[in-house]
Amino acid sequence: MAESKAIDVRALIDSRPLGMWQKMVVLFGFCIIALDGFDIAIMGFIAPELKADWGITNRELGLIISAALVGLALGAMLSGPLSDRLGRKVVIINSVFFFGAWTLITAFSQNMEQMILFRFLTGLGLGAAMPNVGTLVAEFAPARRRAFLITVVFCGFTFGAALGGFAASWLMPHFGWHSVLMLGGILPMLFVPLLLWALPESVCFLVVRRAASKKIHRILAKLAPDLDLQQCSVELPPVSKARAQPVKVVLNDQYRFGSLMLWGAYFTALFLFYTLGSWLPMLIKDNGFDVVQAAIITALFQAGGTCGSLFSGWLMDRIESHRALSMIYGAGALFTVGMGFSLAHPVLLGGCAMMIGFCIGGANTGMNALSASFYPTEARATGSSWMHGVGRIGAILSALVGAEMLALGWGFATIFAVLAIPALLTVAMITAKGRSQQRQAGERSTPSRWGISPGDIR
Repeated sequence: MAESKAIDVRALIDSRPLGMWQKMVVLFGFCIIALDGFDIAIMGFIAPELKADWGITNRELGLIISAALVGLALGAMLSGPLSDRLGRKVVIINSVFFFGAWTLITAFSQNMEQMILFRFLTGLGLGAAMPNVGTLVAEFAPARRRAFLITVVFCGFTFGAALGGFAASWLMPHFGWHSVLMLGGILPMLFVPLLLWALPESVCFLVVRRAASKKIHRILAKLAPDLDLQQCSVELPPVSKARAQPVKVVLNDQYRFGSLMLWGAYFTALFLFYTLGSWLPMLIKDNGFDVVQAAIITALFQAGGTCGSLFSGWLMDRIESHRALSMIYGAGALFTVGMGFSLAHPVLLGGCAMMIGFCIGGANTGMNALSASFYPTEARATGSSWMHGVGRIGAILSALVGAEMLALGWGFATIFAVLAIPALLTVAMITAKGRSQQRQAGERSTPSRWGISPGDIR
């Protein structure tokens, strides 16, 4: 009888070129993030119509917008441990159905209180989708292309937001703001049956959870159709590690400092990005520009994020990831300061806005790749989701801090000089994490074979 050959699943994925089946996973991830981006931006599309229809104030409108952000933070925090226990596929599909259903229900809101509640519930689903999609793609991607593929998937966010804007511009004049919410709810729910049929479970997760060999072999047959699985067995991780509690892994001595640095860096990064995204139009308009010019400059800021996402993923796959992100965030800080001194030159102002979006928005996407590469398989979803949850708190606070800065009457240059501080803090925390990870790598004699441990990925 021929001896059975043992397969290290992670090594198998890393050793092979990216196949069509893995590309399908990336495409599904892109579509989910696009639907996510549409829904998160949906209140911005309907805000003017909603305000006029219901006669609500800017403060009341802010409460509605903030409700989804609070839900996003909680959804991300809660979904990670669930994903590491139940699987990536089940959490992703349920989150897509959940935010689709509540967005559809939101279309029938009768008052502000109902809409606040419905948007909060929608946010729970939205928060669960994004980090778990990143985790699933990371576990199907070869290590050498992991960062780039994750950033490609997260480009779906701006694509979905932009597509939603075009759809809203046509729907609202004809059918009112309710129709935009209905579209935002129906599309995800129509996508769910396809996900149920075709979206695979992470094979790395199945191995770590010691799932039935039949399930693992079924996915391996698609990943490596040329492999004779009849003569192969799958290497299983040690039982103790397979059954490790994700929360304890994220907070243990090996990962605690890195987790804190990831949370802090993403908090300050999202704080800066959302502050600019929310208040940049008003800052531009209040300094002598008209509404159209303010909109164009803000659009350049958002457009820069898409290009920057692809660049950050490309760079992270070529040089050490922490160094790549530190360089990009550092450049973002310089452009932020520079924008404060560009008020007299509209072209330069627009260029700085685009480069800030390129650097900060692009590096924010790269943070998803960094977190996915940092944690082992059994705790990857928890680690990534908690980073998202803490980061969303920064996004929530940005609305309050932005309003306070405007109320203080600071000058244009002063505001942007202050806004460069979060970018510099992000650089410091990413650098500290990278040095700590290098130090740990030097102290370890044997790297982990099960998932990715600190120092295993550039």
